[in-house]
Amino acid sequence: MNDEHTATARLLWEPRTTAARGPKPTLDLERIARAGIGVADSEGLAAVSMQRVAAQLGVTKMALYRYVPGKAELVAVMVETAISDPPEPVEQDWRGRLDAWARALAEVFDGHPWLLDATIGPRVMGPVELGWLERAVAALDGTGLTGPERMDAAVLLTGHVRSLAQQARASGPGAEAQLGALLAELMRTHGSRFPALTAALADSGGRDQAWEFGLRRILDGLAVLIDDRA
Repeated sequence: MNDEHTATARLLWEPRTTAARGPKPTLDLERIARAGIGVADSEGLAAVSMQRVAAQLGVTKMALYRYVPGKAELVAVMVETAISDPPEPVEQDWRGRLDAWARALAEVFDGHPWLLDATIGPRVMGPVELGWLERAVAALDGTGLTGPERMDAAVLLTGHVRSLAQQARASGPGAEAQLGALLAELMRTHGSRFPALTAALADSGGRDQAWEFGLRRILDGLAVLIDDRA
């Protein structure tokens, strides 16, 4: 583990509410994280910097370094704060629990789109973020799936959620409807070259069903595997 990862792990798993040294602290990690989240929510992750967050809090950048060693650690604390705890399971069966889990995760990405950028690549996850993975894996307890299979199922669901969230962010509000209308118009003119696509678009009625279709098929596939094990 490199020094950056070690510092991040210490910050997330052994947090201090006070600065390591110097005069009486005026900040805490949650205030710092909330300030960073505010910048990221309004302007994106690229706009977050130690200098910018310090200015939001009315302190110097050097004062901020007493709490977080650098931007990587700052972003890690922001992620841990923004995702919040996973919802408590309400459904009794594994399918209902995973369905609710996936929808809750989609809401998190919808509320904080910058999380899509902040949660990629090798990095240290905090206890709150790992709690989401724990909840998904635990939903499959007693199904007969192995540990690795339950982990892979959670990763597969996460990938579906992330993929649709990334697509929604890239499209922007209303963009998909506009592009869908344009594609429909093109098919009316050039449909003879793309008969299968034209028919599929006509059946869809202009509705984007990618989210529901993908989620249901993933859960259907897990159901087949679980039934085979039983």
